[in-house]
Amino acid sequence: MHGAAHSYRGPLLMVLSMGSYIVSDTFMKLATAGLPPYEVLSLRGIFATSWGMLLLSVLRKWRQMPVVFDRWVTARNLIELLCVLCYVLALANMPIANVVALTQITPLVVLIGASLMFGERLSVLSMVLIGIGFAGAVLVAQPGRGTLSSFALLAIGNAVFGALRDLVGRRVPGHVPGIMVAFGACILVLAGAIAMHLIFEETAVPGAHHLLLLAASGLFLFGGHYLLFMAYRLGPTANVAPFYYFFTFWALIAGILVFGTLPNLVALAGILLVIASGLAIVVLDRRQLRKALVE
Repeated sequence: MHGAAHSYRGPLLMVLSMGSYIVSDTFMKLATAGLPPYEVLSLRGIFATSWGMLLLSVLRKWRQMPVVFDRWVTARNLIELLCVLCYVLALANMPIANVVALTQITPLVVLIGASLMFGERLSVLSMVLIGIGFAGAVLVAQPGRGTLSSFALLAIGNAVFGALRDLVGRRVPGHVPGIMVAFGACILVLAGAIAMHLIFEETAVPGAHHLLLLAASGLFLFGGHYLLFMAYRLGPTANVAPFYYFFTFWALIAGILVFGTLPNLVALAGILLVIASGLAIVVLDRRQLRKALVE
């Protein structure tokens, strides 16, 4: 029973992580009116880092600050910075549906990488279920037709860097708390966003509503960083990665509740495929676990 319960932790944390990121992005999108994108990222990063500092103070974790500079933590978070910069540039120049669709290759890259780097076994059935989840995510995003532009390559770069970030994250030593990894990610992404803002943009004065929205966005961003890292720490890659597709599911929910965007039948079919493939992978993992315990 303990092993079965443990197998749920990774997928559950991944689902919550994707939801946290979408809430953060929704607040950020609401705050973008009248502000340059990298300035918005910078302000969100300031708030995310501030929330992290507050949490570290409450938990009295400051003595563990040196682990933020562990080589694997630093490598993971530098890749996170590249991932975010690619995403923002692609999103600023492409329809969001096209960006989301192209980033859906992340779980496939993660699983292939885990198989090559860590020797994790990947069954044919798991690959088929992952492919079904990918198809469902594309049905939800419904990208338009168009040629592969340099901005589309940035979206693909986001997916590849995202996969590499999660694989490198598996190398972070077990004694490093997840909250310290999340805090380090906030610091590096903030530094990168400020640099891009100073180089490419002129500063605009944010209003009180901008600051409130970005404070909320920063809180959920920090939560997303923490939950994502812990998902891969607690669960096998093959069991966790497919639940990345819930990013598309949560995005659709946010579109309905916040922006009044209703899904069509094709999108609803895609949602069903994403959920069904994810549940099937969990069931498959439980059967494999039960078989291993019996043997």
